[in-house]
Amino acid sequence: MRLVQITIPTGKRDAVLDVLETEEIDYVLNDETSGREFTAVVSFPLPTNAVEPVLEELRSVGIDDDAYTVVLEANTVISKRFEELEDRYAEEEDEDRIAREELTAKARDLAPTLSTYVIMTVISAVIATAGLLLDSPAVVVGSMVIAPLIGPAMTANVGTVVDDHELFVRGVKLQAIGLLVAIASATVFSALVRYAHVIPPLADVTAVGQIRERVAPDFLSLVVAIGAGAAGVLSLTSGVSTALVGVMIAVALIPPAATVGIGIAWGQPLVSLGSGVLVLVNVLSINLAVLVGLWYQGYRPEHWFREGDARSATIQRIGVLVVSILVLSAFLGGVTLDSFNRATTEEDIRTGIEDGADEQVRILGVEVEYTNTAIFQRPQRVIVTVGLPPSANGEPPGLANEFDAIADRAAGRDVETEVHYVTVESTA
Repeated sequence: MRLVQITIPTGKRDAVLDVLETEEIDYVLNDETSGREFTAVVSFPLPTNAVEPVLEELRSVGIDDDAYTVVLEANTVISKRFEELEDRYAEEEDEDRIAREELTAKARDLAPTLSTYVIMTVISAVIATAGLLLDSPAVVVGSMVIAPLIGPAMTANVGTVVDDHELFVRGVKLQAIGLLVAIASATVFSALVRYAHVIPPLADVTAVGQIRERVAPDFLSLVVAIGAGAAGVLSLTSGVSTALVGVMIAVALIPPAATVGIGIAWGQPLVSLGSGVLVLVNVLSINLAVLVGLWYQGYRPEHWFREGDARSATIQRIGVLVVSILVLSAFLGGVTLDSFNRATTEEDIRTGIEDGADEQVRILGVEVEYTNTAIFQRPQRVIVTVGLPPSANGEPPGLANEFDAIADRAAGRDVETEVHYVTVESTA
C-alpha cells in the first residue's frame, strides 16, 4: 500500500477533492500557507495497484508536473473504507503492479552513478576472473552479488515503454560501458596473472571446468537469460527487492565477459569468440524479456498522444532484439548440434566396440578423447580397456584393428585407437 501526498494548485482544490470523494478515498487536507501558487496539501492512502489510475484521474483535472506528488510506502492502514477500496481495486487491477511513476523512479534508482557503476563492475569482473581461473564456483557466484548490471537493463526498457528517451539512452550506454569495462578488467587481470606466474602454467584455459562451461553456449543459454530478464521485470513491477534477481542477471553476464578477457590474455581467440557470443545472446535476451514483460503488463507513457511513439519504438526495438538473437542463434544451434553429434558418436563407438568384442573378453571401459579446440571438437583417440581371463594365451589377434575400424566408422574420420589389456578373474 502507498501514502500519496499532493500539493493542490490554486483553483484546483474542489476538482481534486471531487475525484477523491468519487473514488471513496479517505484523505487529510492541510492548508498551504507558504504564499506560493499552491492552496493545500492532500494526503491519502491507496492500494499499490490503485496509485496509477487515481493519479491519472487527478492529472485529468489539472494536477500536472508543476505540482509536487510524493508516493511513500505504507506498512499498515487500519480503516474499513480502505479495506473496501482494496477489494474494489483487486477486482480491476493486478494487486502487485506498481504505478508508472513508481516504476520510472525505481528504474532511475537502479542505475547508479557512472563512477560507482564502473568501480563495482571492475571489482566484480576481477573477482569472477579469479574464480574462473581457480575453478571455484563459490568465488564466481560471490562476484555476481556485487555486480550492478540489473539497473541498466531495467532502465533502458522502462525508458522505451514510457517514451523517456533520456532514460533509454542512459540504460543502453551503461550496459555497453559495463560489458566493455568487465571485459577490459578481466583481460588486464588475466594477463597479470599469466605473466606474473600467480598460478601454475596453463597452456589451454579450456582445461579449467568453470571456463570450459562458458566457451560453447547452446540453446539452454537462451532459457537462462530470458528467465533472468522475466524475473527481473516481475520483481521491478511488483515493487519487491531486485537484489536476488540482480545476481541471476549477473550470472548470465559477468562470468562470460570475464571468460572473453581470459581468452584474450591467453591468446585463444576461439575462447573469446564462444564466450563473446554468450555475452551478446544473454544481454539481448535479458533486454527482450524485460521489454516484452513491461509492455505486456500495460505500462505506457504518461500522455496518451505519446503512446503511438512508444508503441512504434517498442515494436522496432523488439524486432531488432529478435533478429539479433536469431542471427546469434545460428552459432548456438551449431554448438547444440555439435554437442548432440558428439554424444551420439561417443555412444555409437562404445556400443559398436561392446557388440564387436569376442565372448572371451570383457570391455571394462571405453574412453573417447577429443581434439584440443575450444568449440566444435572431434573424436581424436579412443582408449579401450579390455579384461582377459587368466587362461588367455596372449592378446587376441586382430582385436585392436577391429576396434579401430569400428571407431573410424562411428566417428566418420580416422581416429587413433589404443587397447589396454588387463587380466581379470571371475568371482562367479
